[in-house]
Amino acid sequence: MKILYIGDIMASYGVQKVAEILPGLIADEQIDVVVAQSENVTDGKGLSVADMRELQNIGVHIFTGGNHTPAREEINALLTDDNEPVIGPANMIECPGKGYKIVEVGGYKILAVSLLGSIVGRQADVIVDNPLQKIDSILAEVPRDSYDASVVNFHGDFSSEKVVIGHYLDGRASVVVGDHWHVATADARVLPKGTAHMSDVGMCGSLDSSLGFTFESIVPRWRDGVQTRNIIAHGGAWQFNALLVNVNTETGRAVSARHIRKTGEL
Repeated sequence: MKILYIGDIMASYGVQKVAEILPGLIADEQIDVVVAQSENVTDGKGLSVADMRELQNIGVHIFTGGNHTPAREEINALLTDDNEPVIGPANMIECPGKGYKIVEVGGYKILAVSLLGSIVGRQADVIVDNPLQKIDSILAEVPRDSYDASVVNFHGDFSSEKVVIGHYLDGRASVVVGDHWHVATADARVLPKGTAHMSDVGMCGSLDSSLGFTFESIVPRWRDGVQTRNIIAHGGAWQFNALLVNVNTETGRAVSARHIRKTGEL
């Protein structure tokens, strides 16, 4: 079974690029399951129901979350509905839903889990449970024979945490992938016990930007202390980042992991 995990889809430009690239990628790589980090989809903050449906039509099957997942109230009912393939962080106290679901795609059952790591900046004080203890409780609660493969996304700022949780879950999860940086790391691999891991998968959207925001909206705040609002970058050079994992469905362990990065001009 081939699982594609798409990095943070950043606003409408990210959606546009996913729409252009994903269908051909699915066909070329014979991908069975597509999972996407969706916390930045709608105007860079959260996920609207309409955008979720659009991405489903494009080919995304499962939507993971991060610190911005609860930003849009309209998604809350879907987060708590086991029939809707969208989750927020399981250890984020104020996020609705369990933070994990089993989603059936093409005859395969995928356990998808989102976890929140340390966040730097304005949301550094978000209350979370210990992510290692939380994933232990989830794996103990969900029978292993109820799913064919598992995908755990870890949304946080510190590479140390991302590396640690990958090795902590080695052999217990099919895929452990980090996101939130929007900058891809060069460490996609299968760990010794069979878990595919990448510290940060990167993003989809503007390439010549600061994590998807214009430099013009960032530099005055940094250089001069001027209060500015982040402006989402749209158009121009673009990027698409994802992790492609081949999983042995008999064991639930990964046999290969490859970072897919595509860039180009508008």
